[in-house]
Amino acid sequence: MLLFKPSLLTLALAAAGASISAYAADDVTNTATADENIEVIQVTGIRRSLQEAQAVKMSSSSVVEAISAEDIGKLPDVSIAESLARLPGVSAQRLDGRANVISIRGMGPDFTTATLNGREQASVNDNRGVEFDQYPSELLNRVVVYKTPDASVMAQAIGGTVDMQTISPLTHGEQTFAVGIRGEMNDLGALNSGSSDTGYRGSISYIDQFADDTIGLAIGYARMMSPNQEERWNAWGYPETAAGDSVLGGAKPYVRSSELERDGVLAVVEFAPNDFYQTKLDLYYSKFTDTQRLRGIEIPAAWAGTGSTEATKIENGLVTEGVIRDAEVVVRNDLSTRDAESISVGWNNQFQINDNWSVEADIGLSKAERTDFSLESYSGTGSGSGVGAVEDLRFAYNSDGTYTFSPELDYSDPNLIKLGDPLGWGKPLGPNSQHGFINKPEIEDELKSFRLAAEYIFDDSAIRSVEFGVNYSEREKTKLDKGYFLTLKGYDDTDNYVMSVPEQYLLRPTSLAFFGMGDVLSYDSLAFYNDGNYIETDAKDTPGQEHRAVDSWDVSEEVTTAFVMATIDTDVYDVPFTGNFGIQAVMTDQSSNGTASTLEGGELVTNANYDSASYTEWLPSMNLGFAVADSQMLRVSAARTLTRSRMDQMNSNIGYNYEDNPKDGVNWKGNAGNTQLRPWLARQYDISYENYFSDQGYFALAVFYKDLENYTYRQTSFIDFTDIVPQNPTDNPIGSFAQWQNGQGGYVQGIEASFSMDFGMWADALEGFGTVLSGSYNDSEVKETPDSEPTTLPGLSEKTFNATVYYENSGFEARVSSRYRSDFLGEVTAVSLTRTNVNVKAETVVDAQVGYDFSESGIDALYGLSVLFQVNNLTNEPFSSYVNGDQRQVRDYQNYGRNFMLGANYKF
Repeated sequence: MLLFKPSLLTLALAAAGASISAYAADDVTNTATADENIEVIQVTGIRRSLQEAQAVKMSSSSVVEAISAEDIGKLPDVSIAESLARLPGVSAQRLDGRANVISIRGMGPDFTTATLNGREQASVNDNRGVEFDQYPSELLNRVVVYKTPDASVMAQAIGGTVDMQTISPLTHGEQTFAVGIRGEMNDLGALNSGSSDTGYRGSISYIDQFADDTIGLAIGYARMMSPNQEERWNAWGYPETAAGDSVLGGAKPYVRSSELERDGVLAVVEFAPNDFYQTKLDLYYSKFTDTQRLRGIEIPAAWAGTGSTEATKIENGLVTEGVIRDAEVVVRNDLSTRDAESISVGWNNQFQINDNWSVEADIGLSKAERTDFSLESYSGTGSGSGVGAVEDLRFAYNSDGTYTFSPELDYSDPNLIKLGDPLGWGKPLGPNSQHGFINKPEIEDELKSFRLAAEYIFDDSAIRSVEFGVNYSEREKTKLDKGYFLTLKGYDDTDNYVMSVPEQYLLRPTSLAFFGMGDVLSYDSLAFYNDGNYIETDAKDTPGQEHRAVDSWDVSEEVTTAFVMATIDTDVYDVPFTGNFGIQAVMTDQSSNGTASTLEGGELVTNANYDSASYTEWLPSMNLGFAVADSQMLRVSAARTLTRSRMDQMNSNIGYNYEDNPKDGVNWKGNAGNTQLRPWLARQYDISYENYFSDQGYFALAVFYKDLENYTYRQTSFIDFTDIVPQNPTDNPIGSFAQWQNGQGGYVQGIEASFSMDFGMWADALEGFGTVLSGSYNDSEVKETPDSEPTTLPGLSEKTFNATVYYENSGFEARVSSRYRSDFLGEVTAVSLTRTNVNVKAETVVDAQVGYDFSESGIDALYGLSVLFQVNNLTNEPFSSYVNGDQRQVRDYQNYGRNFMLGANYKF
């Protein structure tokens, strides 16, 4: 029984697209069987994409949102993350100017699971969160966001599940060849010598059917070389003065030029020889290289080792003008690369035993590898704090949270700026011998899965079917954290060793005019390093870097999930309703191979450390849909959901270190991961009203409540270290020990609304015009203990709003889209490529595009050709974060500029 009476258009769109996923059946596809009916559909472009997405939302038994490709190789945005961020209740965080990770209903990336064709994906991230810019949008056909789970969803999460779907060549049903090419330019220009402000992206796809449509083949390749430029203000922090005012502790502003190179390959082979058996093999591969050149200057202020900061103007407790007396700086010429590879292979087999019984077997492998290389190279007016030329450096606060400086020295003068250790940061080989540093973490993540399920369809019963089965997965993730001090080969063990930059490495000076510092000395630090001019010292063997011994880890999981789910299709008091109810039993064995370290006789001693844990959780779920009126649906859902803990918190590492003169008076400090961590658990409730008033028009209103049973906290206790490490009798044996622990939970609640309309349904004059609007409000309260202060959830924006206005008619296409999210706690990169949470300011990102499809021109020779011009970040919205709860105390201010793209697509 169907709750809706879908139009012919809706039926055809649902039938023509790829199946919703490996674990969610589309009820509508079974009803569209008349080929002659499908042939009359003439919908393309934006409107087809919206109609297909609406058809998915209508036909799903869960609360879902969907994105559908406008054409082969053409999703609505240039990245999956940007498309996802336009959906109701979904928001994205930008990284280096591009949307990267997402939050669903106020729950950050840690609470979101990503799948490809229904199979959970490994991640190049340090944890589980998938970085969606790894997936070329040109190779995906549809993305579905599941906000409520059912018992057949193996990769469910508290926030939601994002299922990326490739095309089904047999369902596509016709031979298609598509190619696209776009040129790209950033309007900030090439900020660094050796960088480019231009790039390109291209894709090619081929789909065909053979052997009387029993064999289907789809192959796609996408390549991107994308430029990105950035003017970045970065503050060390804002300590208090003796008078209690906040003052700039120091700054590290720089310009960054990056080139993102990505290659993606997709292959799908389907074989359906008869009605009994159908098999599909799909492969996805992505290679991702991001090369970044960073040049700037590090300016100690109130936290300077020498000199002092004098305030000349104070406004509302913040020093807004002042002078740094005897200022000495570090000129930075850094380079960072990230190489990442992802591969996903899946083999799905479906057996239709008879009219009632069907069996499915699915095997999957997802693997991801990442290597970062971050090279820091230092130079200044001398080596060691208090050595070399100094100046009185004036500064003034700007309204956007940055500062403008007024220098007197010429920091681009190679006779003034020398290679060395300007502030005496380290002594790996002697005094002032840290002339640079390399961070080189490596990540490997492998996930194998096997699923066996069966379904029985009842004849003439309120319970339409029962599905049951088991899913088994193995996952292992490792991180190898490596770091090396760099010392110039000519170092002579003196306090003030410096070296002029050899002429062959000098480059055009880099302008830091955006914050008043003028030009700085620039050189090819990578070439200088590759030519063997440094001595490398392993950081883990260096005093003060003991934590490196316990920064590497290995975490493994074996998960067996048994499930049973019944699907309902009946009437209650003449009100049709469908849905499902079921339960999962999730049995987990988790373990970690790590390192336990201690200090003995002043020497670092490490030993292997292993820990493991097991648990079983029961996850019931229910999704009901009531057809309260024609094309109107009321959905009610309830479920207990599970999200596994962060893998970097589940490691079995234990580390200790000793500080001679600690600021907090505690000499001994310990820290540890916790393999015993249990997953985050929540009971969630959803009510959704949906009104589908046309094939491309609907209004939806949803409210939800997530009752978090627990949460994870970094808990610090004070213990006696006497029995743990040898003690000097004069030392205080009471030290602090920090470890991740499960604590009390709380709630997340919210409301979201969405509206889509094609204005042509009201008047012929408005044909082609339309809009898509959505907004959400989220609220949370999570506490470690009943008496503690609420914890801010990472990724939760109180308000989000998305708006798209478009026109599409007679081949012409134009649209403007904006997405807004209020302040939130975001995860960013900190010292030594570690991750930390900071407060991110509200932002509104606007994109625009115009195009023309020559298939509507009547020129036969140009049939299948379309052109497109696109601007990303049209209003040049910055990314800004702040500290201490004061938006004036900006930690990062990143100006990305605008990216322009001009290209063409051709399909035949």
